[in-house]
Amino acid sequence: MSRFIAFLYGVASYVFFLSTFSYAMGFVTGIVVPRTIDSGPAVPPIEAIIVDLLLLSLFALQHSVMARKSFKEQWTRIVPQAIERSTYVLFSTSALFLLIWQWRPMPTVVWQVTSPVLAQALIGLSLLGWLIALLSTFLINHFELFGLHQVVSNLTGKKMPAPHFKIRSLYKVVRHPLYFGFIVAFWSVPVMSAGHLLFAAISTAYIFVGTLLEERDLVSLFGEEYRRYRERVSMLIPFWRKS
Repeated sequence: MSRFIAFLYGVASYVFFLSTFSYAMGFVTGIVVPRTIDSGPAVPPIEAIIVDLLLLSLFALQHSVMARKSFKEQWTRIVPQAIERSTYVLFSTSALFLLIWQWRPMPTVVWQVTSPVLAQALIGLSLLGWLIALLSTFLINHFELFGLHQVVSNLTGKKMPAPHFKIRSLYKVVRHPLYFGFIVAFWSVPVMSAGHLLFAAISTAYIFVGTLLEERDLVSLFGEEYRRYRERVSMLIPFWRKS
């Protein structure tokens, strides 16, 4: 029964992630969903900056702390190993949900593309960035990344396979296509508002910091094999080895 409950917990966490992530695409891109990054009740600029920075900081802090090996070692003394990843997904999605829910818009236009064709092209490029980010998760192990593999293995009594290093498709031209996709998605907009600029700038800064932390963990996990990979393939800019 406990294994089945863990399985339901993992599935619920994944569904919560998938629905929130789908909404986040429209929220940032400014299409389809009822509330976007530039819509909502107007508030004083200082309040908007403070609240939005706190929301972004909470999101970044949660991701950085809970993803570290030292935290996981302590955390799994409380949370069963089988649902550790699902719990991380639940907390990450909750932080994203809170950001979308409590975001304070700053609609002042910083720059704008007036050409309808170019504006549509930028929206298409942004959606392509989201697609690259999502596709990148499947090129490694999407269901393990979001905790489903762990709870299914626990339900069936199977052991999780040991992590092994593999390079597929996009990972041959950039080490972190997931983050590259997010950067493309965040910056490819026809209308850059002050609020969107704050979101894109802080998120991009966090991506660089988070990538460096993740690189350290990958070197620790895969050793010389990852070091050689790092020498051949750029970090965030495809084909640019000096990145």
